[in-house]
Amino acid sequence: MSVIKKRVLCPERLRQVPEQFSWIDHRLVRDRHIAGKSTEALALYLFLVTVADGQGLSYYSDAGIGKLLPLDGPALDRARQELIRARLIAYERPLYQVLSLHEPGSAGLRRGEPDGPRGGPPQTLGQIIQQWGRPT
Repeated sequence: MSVIKKRVLCPERLRQVPEQFSWIDHRLVRDRHIAGKSTEALALYLFLVTVADGQGLSYYSDAGIGKLLPLDGPALDRARQELIRARLIAYERPLYQVLSLHEPGSAGLRRGEPDGPRGGPPQTLGQIIQQWGRPT
């Protein structure tokens, strides 16, 4: 078995954290949150993650979403309900909230803190380096 060596393919387009919050959480794949979801639900989720603010909030209307995604009214309703059942979003017309992938009460995340590495609060690079020197 050969090992694939990673290399940046397009250095001039290297991804960086944007000023406006909008990263896709890798736990969507790792924890199988996207498994079995319809194409329409995944398209809606990507759209909502992209337009949401740092708290996951956005308020696009059905008509506004319909102009940007190839979803008619019934398809949008189905996609939205699928994401609600999967606990990926909350919705109270006209407000959407993209939810944390942590369930309430799950280990490693304190109430009100954003998701960080390994499910805990975010840490600065200095904090991480300091922890390397500490015995466990």
